[in-house]
Amino acid sequence: MRTIDDLDVAGRRVLVRADLNVPLQDGAITDDGRIRASLPTIEALRSRGAKVIVCAHLGRPKGKVEPEFSLAPVAKRLGELLGADVTAAGDVVGDSARAAADGLADGGVALLENLRFEPGETSKDDAERGAFADRLAALAEIYVGDGFGAVHRRHASVYDVPQRLPHAAGGLIAAEVEVLKRLTEDVERPYAVALGGSKVSDKLGVIDNLLGKADRILIGGGMVFTFLKAQGHEVGESLLEEDQLGTVREYLRRAEETGVEFVLPVDIVAATAFAADADHGVVGADAIPSDRLGLDIGPESGKLFASRLADARTVFWNGPMGVFEMEPYAHGTRAVAQGLIDSGAFTVVGGGDSAAAVRRLGFDEAAFSHISTGGGASLEYLEGKTLPGLQALED
Repeated sequence: MRTIDDLDVAGRRVLVRADLNVPLQDGAITDDGRIRASLPTIEALRSRGAKVIVCAHLGRPKGKVEPEFSLAPVAKRLGELLGADVTAAGDVVGDSARAAADGLADGGVALLENLRFEPGETSKDDAERGAFADRLAALAEIYVGDGFGAVHRRHASVYDVPQRLPHAAGGLIAAEVEVLKRLTEDVERPYAVALGGSKVSDKLGVIDNLLGKADRILIGGGMVFTFLKAQGHEVGESLLEEDQLGTVREYLRRAEETGVEFVLPVDIVAATAFAADADHGVVGADAIPSDRLGLDIGPESGKLFASRLADARTVFWNGPMGVFEMEPYAHGTRAVAQGLIDSGAFTVVGGGDSAAAVRRLGFDEAAFSHISTGGGASLEYLEGKTLPGLQALED
């Protein structure tokens, strides 16, 4: 896979597919982590005299213009972080985009409007997607893929455009791939994986693949209640995927057969409602009241999980242990994050909510070996899937 070091970019228009899908609240960015992660590649191109045209998506507007998903706030923040003017185009491939691209001086930066305002970006029809890719590629002379959070999507800006232009991987994607190889090739052991989040169905593929690779798998978050139910325990009103019980039982059987250690919580913080001010308390994982729902792993589970991370040499974590956005249910996620730090292992935080939790709970990002910008892409890579965006950059 070529990198930007292999390209002559001076004076040339370079289309950078970044991942700027940041959370917004009332039009304000609440976490600019993905914008900051995109800076090194953009700054490297600028320093070499490239005319940088950044493209990205925000949310899921489904092929039509929805003002609440405009990238205008992102353009403003990107300019602040770069310490330079960023031209915000009013469309994706229309007159405004062309004018922005044509008006760039060497070292200048423009940001196109939300790619997903165009139906061709996400179309499953090859011809429609290809027609949009033609218009997007026409804005530039070189393509740089740097949006790791989107490389598992077969979208025009990720998969089709690099087939139309000389292309290379940006620094972010190159770094992500290097890290993920350390989780799949010649892994330093013991290798522990901590999985959380709401649904076990989101993690089925990665659990299936890791059963042959990890030494231990720690399960928390909403997905744990399907595991507890599969063991015959009452889970009350907790999140439950009944249709996955058979699959989970099979995973538990396979783990026992292959010597992979599954670590499940021994206690749960159970509440009367999904609310920070609901009545809540710690109960045994096998004694959740029928009228309560679990919203976090309990304090003893936090200690247990930390102890099972302590001797690990490689740790991958994806998914919070509870509803960390509400302080009463943030302790489990905090315990696991601290456990990663204290282990001294090569630690990878798998993007998405896990990365957001690290920042929200006040941890120093530098205390982790790597914080991924793409949770879904990381999981699919660990599942052993071919990621279209990486495939296009390797061709």
